[in-house]
Amino acid sequence: METGSVQIYYGAGCGKTDAALGNALIAASENKNVIIIQFLKGKTGDHIQFMQRLEPEIRFFCFEKSEGFYEELTQEEQEEEKLNMKNGLNFAKKVLVTGECNLLILDEILGVIDTGIISAEELKNVLDCKTEDTEIIMTGRCLNESIRAMADRIYNISSEK
Repeated sequence: METGSVQIYYGAGCGKTDAALGNALIAASENKNVIIIQFLKGKTGDHIQFMQRLEPEIRFFCFEKSEGFYEELTQEEQEEEKLNMKNGLNFAKKVLVTGECNLLILDEILGVIDTGIISAEELKNVLDCKTEDTEIIMTGRCLNESIRAMADRIYNISSEK
């Protein structure tokens, strides 16, 4: 990984989060601090419990409170989760401002933009807080053109079979 760069893993295929997590393991093995903030996947118990076992080298956060996926929630539940996800984005900004980690992974943040929970401009404001020593990896299915300009490297993950 190049220090201070922004990477994006996007596309319809599986493996975007896996690629980001692979980078997290590499960074942790190099004694770097890693923070992962996950969006839109709900609070899936086993997954979160496993990720928490990797602490303190890799810290994992999910601000959503619901067990289910965002798109499966009622309108009222979605409104509550929107606030929770915005709290997650604010936390990401704080992490970048304080230089709390060497690698910040914003898992499914592109989907948060696609659903209209945040704007590309709001994400850009967060990314602008990044220091030269911090690497950021973002994942999601669709890549907004305005986000594309913010990245140093972009990987389109697709399934062939």
